[in-house]
Amino acid sequence: MDIILRNATIAGQEGAGSTDIGIDQGRIAAIQPGLPVAEREIDLGGNLVAPGFVETHIHLDKSCILDRCRSQEGTLEEAITQVAAAKKGFSEEDVAERARRTLDKCILQGTTHIRTHVEVDPVIGLQSLNAVLALVKEYEWAVDLEVCVFPQEGLLNNPGTDELMVEGLRMGARTVGAAPYTDTDPHGQIDRVFDMAQEFDVDIDMHLDFGGDPADMPAEMDVEYVCQQTERFGYGGRVAVGHMTKLSAVPAARFEEIGRRMGSAGVAITVLPATDLFLMGRGRDHNQVRGVTSAHRLLNFGVNCSLSSNNVLNPFTPFGDCSLVRMANLYANVCHVGTPEETEDCFEMITRRSASLLRLSGYGVEVGNWADLVVLQAQNRASAVAELAAPLYGFKHGRPTFTRDAARLHRP
Repeated sequence: MDIILRNATIAGQEGAGSTDIGIDQGRIAAIQPGLPVAEREIDLGGNLVAPGFVETHIHLDKSCILDRCRSQEGTLEEAITQVAAAKKGFSEEDVAERARRTLDKCILQGTTHIRTHVEVDPVIGLQSLNAVLALVKEYEWAVDLEVCVFPQEGLLNNPGTDELMVEGLRMGARTVGAAPYTDTDPHGQIDRVFDMAQEFDVDIDMHLDFGGDPADMPAEMDVEYVCQQTERFGYGGRVAVGHMTKLSAVPAARFEEIGRRMGSAGVAITVLPATDLFLMGRGRDHNQVRGVTSAHRLLNFGVNCSLSSNNVLNPFTPFGDCSLVRMANLYANVCHVGTPEETEDCFEMITRRSASLLRLSGYGVEVGNWADLVVLQAQNRASAVAELAAPLYGFKHGRPTFTRDAARLHRP
């Protein structure tokens, strides 16, 4: 064995007590108590070992730009306008430097897999995409980085963007994104994105049904059309939608109707608590809406759900340390999660369920899988979320990627 993690409590097997995890040639080679002595050993003291966290929805290219933006209203429209103006000053070097800062934060929080949306349009061209694609190789020592090419400022209404999206897919983007609410023909944008996905055999990840006030809810939501197209193209299990703030505002019967439709079509959802809380409800001076969709309720209808960071230190979300445990905790607070079982679901939505959304293989704390792991200062998944457990170690293919000493009291 190259390394043995002693006295580990495995997430999802907390009742079994502590055990040893043997790692050899980057993979988990054995899981059992009392493994033979190895050249390198780490005593985890009963702390929780989980598969590395999975960030399903983040925007590396526009992270860390608060120094060049000013948010006064805190609305979605203002954020789009502010970032559009800031993009005029972006360069490949600038995007790469800020993305590195954000990636480093992600790694230190125990994340091992990331899907990042990257904007292309006639203003920024392919500069951001070039910068982020170069980081895929640079950061493979710590994270698997997947790029989703994305038309933040519209596709059909923004001439030249379609060609850039196609070129981005040719360059190596593995997912195609969308923001139908930015075009006057949202369904037309959805259709075009499905065509691109089919042509290049890539997955789809849309920003969908984002914004608005409960009083302005339409009779139909774009997700219903996405479900229809998912079935038409045979894309079940390959389509994810992000935000879905409008779904948080519908009555229970309508929520269940849409949830069952998504479940049957195989459309997953990523809820983005920090951004959705920050941007929604800005048109009210009291009784403000939260705009955070109840993912754990959608699980009951067969919908795969994940929680993610979205934006970090920009006008969409002027906060963030890239902690997915913090996102799970924030979500649990906002969405009235209280039972241990529901809190465990929140943990699963930053690990196993997120991995399923990205269709990862070889993921999980099981013999034969890659040793992509995070060690948390906790004894179980529910307490990790409830107490914002600190990540102590990270491993990518069995190689340590970070360490963090546990805090200690100095009593008199």
